This record gives sequence, C-alpha cells and structure tokens, in this order.
Amino acid sequence: MTKYLTPEQVCEIIPGITKAGLAQLRFTGTGPKFLKPTPKKVLYREADVIEWLESSERTSTAAVSA
Repeated sequence: MTKYLTPEQVCEIIPGITKAGLAQLRFTGTGPKFLKPTPKKVLYREADVIEWLESSERTSTAAVSA
C-alpha cells in the first residue's frame, strides 16, 4: 500500500531539511516528486522521497561534472 507523507513528515525523515527548503526544492524542480490533490495540499509518496534521497548518494566530495 502506498504511504503518503506531508511536508512535515518528510522533514522528519530527512535530517536537516526544513519545510521552507522542501518548498524551494519543489519550486526549482530538484526535490522529490510530489502530488497536489488540492491547491493548498502537498503530499509525497514515501517511495519517491526515499528514491530521491538515495539518488543523492556520492562517493566523493569532488564536484560532479555535468
């Protein structure tokens, strides 16, 4: 069964992220996929949040070439 998370719940599972930071990621399109069932409601699928987080895995602090 799909688990849906509010922005507050996403902030609880990702250390260091804030609601404002998550909103900025939505604005720039660089955060996890999200759903807008109503104009004022934002939800995230737990699996999408975990996938996005794990896609940021790095093995070096060197800049990644584009």
